This record gives sequence, structure tokens and C-alpha cells, in this order.
Amino acid sequence: MRKRAWLIFWFSGSGGLRRLGKVLHLSSMTGHLIVKARTTPRIGEKVYSGDLKPIGYVFDVFGPVDAPYVAVKPLNSQLKPVKTLFLLESKGGRKRG
Repeated sequence: MRKRAWLIFWFSGSGGLRRLGKVLHLSSMTGHLIVKARTTPRIGEKVYSGDLKPIGYVFDVFGPVDAPYVAVKPLNSQLKPVKTLFLLESKGGRKRG
């Protein structure tokens, strides 16, 4: 049986598309997608499929600083295999006032 390699990309704030990393597996304990990341996204950034349908969001970033891992929490448990995922940077931040 052939393994599927999923790639995750993100859109930077400047509108560029950036590769985040490769999905290693779906955690049987938490149901999160575990990604070996090349860069570190913000927690809470939304994750989309190649056709920009929402898949989930960045739940956690863990591991060594120079080679982080990312946990992506799917929006539903019926996650269909996709080859490429995308991240759109959230415009959140510290609220003042």
C-alpha cells in the first residue's frame, strides 16, 4: 500500500504562498494532523485544502526550535485525504482598549 504525502502551504500576510511542511500522520489519540514544519506558523491560523475549503486550524507548535512540529485540529472527524493543505495567516493579534 502506498503512503500519501501531504504538503502544507500557507499564505503570508503579503499574499505569497509558502510551504509549511509535510504531514506525518493523523494522531489516533487526539485526531490531529501532525506536521513536520519548515517554518513556524501562529497558533490559530486556519488550514485549507487546495480548493480553499476549510480543513482545520493550527492547534499547537511543539518540538525543537530548529525543527518544529505542528498539530492541526480538523474541523470535523470525517477528514478526507488531500494532497495539499494551505494556511491563511490570521489577522488577529493583541486587542487593546
